[in-house]
Amino acid sequence: MSDQQQPVGRAGRYQRSIAGGVGSLVVLVVVVLAFVAFRAFFRDNDAVDVEPVDYLAVVAPAQEAGIRVVYPPSLPEGWTPTSVDFVPGERPGFGVGMLTDEDLFVGLRQADEELGTLLETYVDADAVKGDVVTVDGAIVPEWQEWSDAGGDHAYSATVGDSEVLVYGSAPTEDLLTVVRSLTDAPAG
Repeated sequence: MSDQQQPVGRAGRYQRSIAGGVGSLVVLVVVVLAFVAFRAFFRDNDAVDVEPVDYLAVVAPAQEAGIRVVYPPSLPEGWTPTSVDFVPGERPGFGVGMLTDEDLFVGLRQADEELGTLLETYVDADAVKGDVVTVDGAIVPEWQEWSDAGGDHAYSATVGDSEVLVYGSAPTEDLLTVVRSLTDAPAG
């Protein structure tokens, strides 16, 4: 051998088997599961507080613009308004999202749209029609009940030129509480 030539050694070989591959896979899965469990245990999972919105601050300007807005003038103790939506124009729309004191959702939607479109968007494409309910003291006395297979409920009525829908996962009594409170009086 010359000085320039070095002996080339063979790489060591190890035994390969299906049992060894399965064993390695089991160890890897155990390590991943341990990591996931560790992260879940030490993660900060505190509930996120929802910041309330001032939906009445949207109602007054809309009314000043000549739009008849149907809204709850106040909410029951412990309820939080979480969202407000106003669409101006020829076909105005108004909506408020709320959480009850039990953190269940109630929504209000008023729009110059077909009722079927509102039901499909906010309740279910296959909403089931229920009874017509008379609600004493409501802005209109008769409201149509709706429900879906997932447990959501809704009440609808025509108020002026708009369809009004009160809907959500909250119990029907909570929905009717909103229905009873609706007004179109000037917000102030």
